[in-house]
Amino acid sequence: MNLQGRTVGILVEDQYEDIELWYPHLRLREAGAEVVVIGKEKGKRYTGKRGYPMTADASADETSADDLSALIIPGGYAPDRMRVHEDLIDLVRDVNAQGKIVAMICHAGWVGISAGIVEGKRATSVRSIRDDMVNAGAEWVDEEVVVDGNLITSRTPGDLPAFCRAIVDALA
Repeated sequence: MNLQGRTVGILVEDQYEDIELWYPHLRLREAGAEVVVIGKEKGKRYTGKRGYPMTADASADETSADDLSALIIPGGYAPDRMRVHEDLIDLVRDVNAQGKIVAMICHAGWVGISAGIVEGKRATSVRSIRDDMVNAGAEWVDEEVVVDGNLITSRTPGDLPAFCRAIVDALA
């Protein structure tokens, strides 16, 4: 698949699940997409749960949904930190409002809940936030990847191959 001309944002915050950020980052670059890592602060170095660093290419307040083809939100403990940054939540809302891909894995469903984008959607997540997803109005299912319109969700790192395939297919 050739994703040249597509720009994919990946949100970052401290304590992200390392492989849930790095695997999509590398897979989408391999497919030809431009990948932009977006944090609260441009140039800030964020650290994953297992110590892998990632530096934000851009800040959420300077990133426009108009410039993105998709937005990926990795899990770990980062989503709990992300959901208090209004600029990050606004970006998620804006990307979703434009009908562009919002892809969430593991605990990233918390960001979707805070952005108000899971209500009425069929989705999955790590089992420990299933009740949160249901209480926010999602139809939660236990599947490796769920695609409902522009929303793509997966459960855990073991689902990354299916998660990335779904993202690449949706962008192609």
